[in-house]
Amino acid sequence: MSVVARRMARHHLTAPGASAAEVVRAMCGAHAQIGSAAELSVGLRLAGATRQTVRDALWVDRTLVKTRGPRGTVHLLPAEDLPMWLGALEHLPVALDLLTPAQTDQVVAAIADALADAELTAAELTDEVVARTGPWAGERVMEAFQDKWPRWMQAMHVAANRGALCFAPNKGRKTAYTSPARWVPGVRPDPDGGVWLLEHYLRSYGPARPEHFARWLAAPKRWVDGLFARADVEECAGGFVVRGDLEFPAEPPRGVWLLPYFDAFAVGCHPRSELFPGRAAERALNGGQAGNFPVVLVDGVVAGVWHQRRSGRRIAVTVETFAELSARQRRELEDQVERVGAVVEGRAELVLGPVTVGPHA
Repeated sequence: MSVVARRMARHHLTAPGASAAEVVRAMCGAHAQIGSAAELSVGLRLAGATRQTVRDALWVDRTLVKTRGPRGTVHLLPAEDLPMWLGALEHLPVALDLLTPAQTDQVVAAIADALADAELTAAELTDEVVARTGPWAGERVMEAFQDKWPRWMQAMHVAANRGALCFAPNKGRKTAYTSPARWVPGVRPDPDGGVWLLEHYLRSYGPARPEHFARWLAAPKRWVDGLFARADVEECAGGFVVRGDLEFPAEPPRGVWLLPYFDAFAVGCHPRSELFPGRAAERALNGGQAGNFPVVLVDGVVAGVWHQRRSGRRIAVTVETFAELSARQRRELEDQVERVGAVVEGRAELVLGPVTVGPHA
């Protein structure tokens, strides 16, 4: 359990961080496909924070940037670290069957030009990209649920990885995009980004093996093996750490924590069998994938699932545990529920019982 205690401490679960950027850096990014879940992930790791604290860090102070991160999914990243992230992400392969390499380069250049000083919705950006490339970019050939999207949109992932695009504040209910240079002027991918990201990951999730990092980042094995060969790492406790980073807490973790959808700790820690033992593997994983259920951590392992339902300011937090909690753990759970309410700016009430919603509800 010393490995778990180390990871929890470094993720600011056992001691709060000083700022939203510090917390997100420690998490190696906060998954933000569900914006409210990202706000809760970060807010729970900051003393006295609310969701507005996270929003201000993103849109007002711009110490965070919303863009693509690990596994190609939407993440909050520290703006200061963006050159390193881009230096790593630009090397990851992206399968584009609707665009040639030359067309991809044209689209990325068009996106960068259109967003340099603008905040555009997807429809507005489509007009700008087509004007700079040609009608072919606007052909609606990309499968998208029950619709089809313009061809150029297949390159959005690549554009984000190359530093041409990130998210802007929504325009009403519509997603908007802009240039990350508005967060980090003159931002360029750093050539040492891959090694930096690996070592950063190992400080937060280590000891870990190459296959763990590859799965977390969705990166090719050969590329990951090359990073491990170049990085200053050493093997210990069944995995690798940054050389000399051998500090492990003497005491195991004690306490109860509520982690929201796709919290970085639940998604990134391996091996799965140790974090999701027994019943947790059946109830809190979805086909072996972590993050689809908000989880209850008890003494460092997943010991339940939970769900919140909001009605005005009232938030019903239903918690299903896999074993009976002690009196101390029940009090800690009540404290966590209260903290969830504070972060999301509501009045949370604990309901003990089965969680009946499915994954990613």
